[in-house]
Amino acid sequence: MTVPRSPTDGRSPSTGDRRSSTDGRSRHAETADLTVRALGPDTWEAFADLVERHNGVFGGCWCTWFQTMHAEKTFKTESNRELKERFVREGRAHAALVFDGDVAVAWAEFGSCAELPNIYHRKQYDEEADLHPDYRITCIFVDKRYRRRHVSAIALHGAVDLIARAGGGVVEGYPHDPEGRRVAVLYNGTRALFEHEGFEMVRRKGQRNTVMRRTVAPA
Repeated sequence: MTVPRSPTDGRSPSTGDRRSSTDGRSRHAETADLTVRALGPDTWEAFADLVERHNGVFGGCWCTWFQTMHAEKTFKTESNRELKERFVREGRAHAALVFDGDVAVAWAEFGSCAELPNIYHRKQYDEEADLHPDYRITCIFVDKRYRRRHVSAIALHGAVDLIARAGGGVVEGYPHDPEGRRVAVLYNGTRALFEHEGFEMVRRKGQRNTVMRRTVAPA
């Protein structure tokens, strides 16, 4: 899969801005060998290794939070691991996994509304919804060793590509819009990241979350 260009602030480096040009080449070199594969039984072990390297991610979530409603949650790391593996082997969990060689270093979770029923600010979302998308992108996570290298853009692009291969449709994401503030946890990327991938702002959700949308053509 082709690695997308990294999102920028919209400025093009001038011919005299050697630092900007060099940084751009360095970023491309850092990501040129990364590949994207779908989460599935054959990539489960690599995904599990990535999660285990980060202590289950977000307090042992194992990327199950958006797949389960509150009454179904176990709040136990090992139980969430078992639940995620079952969903994967049953074909009920989807994500684009970014690989550096044989090692998974990032993911972007996606799925239908039925597969991912739980989103933040859900009451507000349901009250203001003008439609329900064919797919949602709900979580983007990058290995701590690969952060600040635009790997999240590769994960998001990979999710869009896999959705296109599955037939495409209306896709929503719910990224953060920090408005220049430094935010410790950006579990679904930023508005700028999604805009770079062709998503358009629909409305705000909560204080700093957004609803963004694009239509993905079938591949």
